[in-house]
Amino acid sequence: MGVGITEFLWTNELAAEHPQVIPISVFIAILCLCLVIGHLLEENRWVNESITAILVGAVSGTVILLISKGKSSHILVFDEELFFIYLLPPIIFNAGFQVKKKKFFHNFLTIMSFGVIGVFISTVIISFGTWWLFPKLGFKGLSARDYLAIGTIFSSTDTVCTLQILHQDETPLLYSLVFGEGVVNDATSVVLFNAVQKIHFESLNGWTALQVFGNFLYLFSTSTILGIAVGLVTAFVLKTLYFGRHSTTRELAIMVLMAYLSYMLAELFSLSGILTVFFCGVLMSHYASYNVTESSRITSRHVFAMMSFIAETFIFLYVGTDALDVTKWKTSSLSVGGTLGVSSVITAFVLLGRAAFVFPLSVLTNFMNRHTERNESITFKHQVIIWWAGLMRGAVSIALAFKQFTYSGVTLDPVNAAMVTNTTIVVLFTTLVFGFLTKPLVNYLLPHDASHNNTGNSGKRTEPGSPKEDATLPLLSFDESASTNFNRAKDSISLLMEQPVYTIHRYWRKFDDKYMRPIFGGPRRENQPEC
Repeated sequence: MGVGITEFLWTNELAAEHPQVIPISVFIAILCLCLVIGHLLEENRWVNESITAILVGAVSGTVILLISKGKSSHILVFDEELFFIYLLPPIIFNAGFQVKKKKFFHNFLTIMSFGVIGVFISTVIISFGTWWLFPKLGFKGLSARDYLAIGTIFSSTDTVCTLQILHQDETPLLYSLVFGEGVVNDATSVVLFNAVQKIHFESLNGWTALQVFGNFLYLFSTSTILGIAVGLVTAFVLKTLYFGRHSTTRELAIMVLMAYLSYMLAELFSLSGILTVFFCGVLMSHYASYNVTESSRITSRHVFAMMSFIAETFIFLYVGTDALDVTKWKTSSLSVGGTLGVSSVITAFVLLGRAAFVFPLSVLTNFMNRHTERNESITFKHQVIIWWAGLMRGAVSIALAFKQFTYSGVTLDPVNAAMVTNTTIVVLFTTLVFGFLTKPLVNYLLPHDASHNNTGNSGKRTEPGSPKEDATLPLLSFDESASTNFNRAKDSISLLMEQPVYTIHRYWRKFDDKYMRPIFGGPRRENQPEC
């Protein structure tokens, strides 16, 4: 990790002996200031935490640029390893640990279609669109790998702005889709980015697309299995050894360390750490968190949320300071007009690529659910919010751009410098402009009072259309005749064809109660809160 601010603070003896001390201290102080300002602006209609962090970072960068007499705007120099090894794991793990699993898995097929199929569609549109228009704007020098990487970089969304505004209890379907797609989208983008890096462009043939898809499926499936395995092992160890008898600190430490270990194991085996640590979080929340003491369960949720919050704020704060990096601006091969043109083209294809899958896949989802008892459809207003929520680009886009076009945050190539500066512009523009407009748009499309229309007298939203549960009905019984089992299987298959997600979820709950929870832990179903 390099530094820029120490260039003008060498008079301090401590800075001379430990050059990292002052920049880290300054950055932490600014981080604290950012949290205070975010708290004061909590009720503001236009501003959220990510926008606050970017603006504070930009102001800080300006001050440092003036103090250093135009030499540097950086407090710290970005290293993609810092992001992927230290900052990203707590963000993704917390997303899996805090997810409302019931809604997430009820809408699993829709979330996966948005998060996986949508990324492929968006990547194709952005890659071919930029390949077609960049040379017409005089921006040349990018390879085929670069264009495909650009497609994956700008297909990664940042839904934080919208999630801070949506109310999970008032619009559970919409919140579940936006939240779930955001996590799966990031994981898919990184997996696809890594798959693109393995393409041998010197020997392209008709099998190349299948090889990319095969690599993607391999990374996706093995990463998911690894995350599930680590989560189950953690739950089993906590249930068997019961650390809480002697020390609640140990059981909390085991959860934190095993979560981080899952991510590092995935990186060690060249898998997707994002997917692994996400599903590890889901499994720990479902099983392991019930094998610790009540105080550890509450503490763990707050600790994971705090780590995620600090990491996200850190990243956006850095994006604000990096916007004023004069070195990259001077190195860039594009003029100011050319930079605005290229960034405008990227933003336009981001809008188009997002619309190309959100609206068609929403219509397809509604069509597939037309015969089910579930009456929650994705309305056009919901579709607009889902489309808008995915327009903002954030931390993953920045990290992938640095990984593709820089070496440890530094590049001397004019074309690569141009792409880094354009990525920064797109992230700033989409986060600030679209982020500023998110809260008014959501409040206009979903008035706060109207969101209570489907709520009962108790204040809890009812589950429309959920299939009736028969918790005592077995899948097959050896105590009954073959014809009875055959008829039951026939009814189950019919239900599966009509309501695939609800049916799978129903039988999973039975399997979970009978086999999984006794081994890995968890509350009895009748005592379990909605998760």
